[in-house]
Amino acid sequence: MEFWSNPFFFFHFGRLSSCVYVENSFIVLNHFFISLFCHNIAWKKSFTHSVKELILFFLFAKARIKTAKSRVVMASLYLGTGPLEQDLVDCMEEALERSQEDHAPDLKVSFLLDYTRGSRGKHNSRTMLMSLLQRFPEQMRVSLYHTPDLRGLLRLLVPERFNETIGVQHIKAYIFDNSLIISGANLSDSYFTNRQDRYVLLEDCGEVADFFAELVGAVGDVSLQLQPDNSVHMMEGMVHPYKGNRADFSASAQRRIQEVVNTARVRQSMLEAECSEIPDSDGTVPNDTWIFPLVQMKPLGIHLDEQVTKRLLTEAGGDSVVYLTSGYFNLTHTYMQLVLGAAADYRILMASPEVNGFFGAKGVAGAIPEAYVHLARQFYNKVCQLGQQSRVLLHEYHRPDWTFHAKGLWYYVGGRDSPCLTLIGSPNFGYRSVHRDLEAQIAIVTENEELQMQLQQEQEMLYQSSTQVSNSTFNQPDRRVKLWVKLVTPLIKNFF
Repeated sequence: MEFWSNPFFFFHFGRLSSCVYVENSFIVLNHFFISLFCHNIAWKKSFTHSVKELILFFLFAKARIKTAKSRVVMASLYLGTGPLEQDLVDCMEEALERSQEDHAPDLKVSFLLDYTRGSRGKHNSRTMLMSLLQRFPEQMRVSLYHTPDLRGLLRLLVPERFNETIGVQHIKAYIFDNSLIISGANLSDSYFTNRQDRYVLLEDCGEVADFFAELVGAVGDVSLQLQPDNSVHMMEGMVHPYKGNRADFSASAQRRIQEVVNTARVRQSMLEAECSEIPDSDGTVPNDTWIFPLVQMKPLGIHLDEQVTKRLLTEAGGDSVVYLTSGYFNLTHTYMQLVLGAAADYRILMASPEVNGFFGAKGVAGAIPEAYVHLARQFYNKVCQLGQQSRVLLHEYHRPDWTFHAKGLWYYVGGRDSPCLTLIGSPNFGYRSVHRDLEAQIAIVTENEELQMQLQQEQEMLYQSSTQVSNSTFNQPDRRVKLWVKLVTPLIKNFF
């Protein structure tokens, strides 16, 4: 769509500083290629934090739910059913109870989950939230996104355990009033304890929180609405995702999401006009950090994140180092060709078999780690065939009793010790992320030395728990791939 080829507008806080077009070459480069595609949120001081300990994510979410005054918005693949997840639900119940002490309670709680994953089993995400819907129907909303690609005979034939392979709601964004956590982590106990992921907190950042809340709300509007009796229905006037016409649903959903971005663009243009009237001598501190929200919803005709990622991989120069990580290393053909044909050095981090989320799973799913080993070896062989093994290095993450789910990118340029850009969010850089699922992440571009150091420490922490891959890696007994897995992998690699 023409709209998505140039959806650029500025978000900013206070005065729009002249350093939006800074002279530093690395910021000019990154600001240029990203601003072609997306909107920008800038601020005068850094209030971005990396959450290094998983339990802090859980404790922070609980604390912010308890003190939320106006909104709690949770977008995730699913909500788990364990005691920690129940603790979160109990916190929401307490917060809603307190809000009702007022005659006009303002607190609204909204969940966006995937229909297939959130409905799996008798005790699931839906049943976890049922009591809140029953007690607080005016303040509570649960939306269950259903991919339009799972329909008809396919929907009847694919088993419950595997129906999410067709496509899911994969955005991970957690909003508490005007603060936002953007992550790749789901609301499940393992992500609070021993599943490695990434988390960035944008503190007291109303414009960013507003945008993501409205984005989640727009996806929620085209999703199935959970009712207090555990039934679901569509909002009035909305096309049904699997009973209605496929093209009509996608067009309707795209229009609804376009409304969100158009509204944000108008709002930001007005702010930009107001700030341009403020003299430069007002003593404010120049902006040093910019946030670019990136959205990928290929089933709905939206592919902004894909465009920006391709441009980033293309523009990375010979003096740059790109650290790229994925919990499920399965690059699209396009991304793979860009990495192999690039000038920049690449350091790619992936899960070793024992920290793969499917390690030890029952049935066919238990062979998925082998499939990832096979894909990694194929990529490594291509690197070696092209004589690029000194430029493109593969690393495997190891950590006893943990699993690995981190994804994203850090961009170092000009021999600098710290990254000036990071991508963080839900995409895994694979076929599913690009073509099947709903994804969102942010690009953070920064000159702030403190924030750069935090991003560097985060990157180094992950890579310190890894070993470099070599030919001998794939000759180890635990890297042997069964013949049937090798034969099946080309047929199924676009589904995991």
